[in-house]
Amino acid sequence: MSYFVKELFYTLQGEGAQTGRASVFCRFSGCNLWSGLEKDRHKTVCSFCDTDFVGVDGEGGGKFKDACQLGDAIIAQWPNSKHAKPYVVFTGGEPLLQLDDLLIDYLHQAGFEIGVETNGTITAPTGIDWLCVSPKQWENFKQQSGHELKLLYPLPGLSPEKFETMDFQHFFLQAIDDPEGAEHLQAVIQYCLEHPRWRVSLQTHKLLGLK
Repeated sequence: MSYFVKELFYTLQGEGAQTGRASVFCRFSGCNLWSGLEKDRHKTVCSFCDTDFVGVDGEGGGKFKDACQLGDAIIAQWPNSKHAKPYVVFTGGEPLLQLDDLLIDYLHQAGFEIGVETNGTITAPTGIDWLCVSPKQWENFKQQSGHELKLLYPLPGLSPEKFETMDFQHFFLQAIDDPEGAEHLQAVIQYCLEHPRWRVSLQTHKLLGLK
């Protein structure tokens, strides 16, 4: 199987429970919720999306012919350190359109922990060490368990109450980053104060000037 990768880079995780952790990010091309093209933005539930996942022309991106080739490219991004478990985050777009058992097994054999950030419309394969589900719509929402649920707020039709009885270890609210972002953040803070099962997630990579 070939893999189409928009970008591949080493950075710090900026959001959720793994915030601050050194990570290799592998951003797959493509999404099942919208094309990623500006001409289609008005048609999608993800009109706020700030991620470029179109094509394979980003830093470290390209078409990789098989799991060995992409796995080796990921391994090469990790620094020569024996004091931390190597960690890769598969994101997108929607990474579960491409991530498969072959790539998971290859990286596990290399000693990596595997994280995934998914919109929850595709059931995740086994073997993922950290599964972050960030739903964008209720329709076709399938992955109702994992390590972390990260809900953007506010999203029409996706109140936090719909999710808080699901099988997740952590529940995060993250303000949508749009022109009303400051107001959204205040609403997130207030909601978490009133509903202490939920915690605030910030996009710290933006605050730090990271990717």
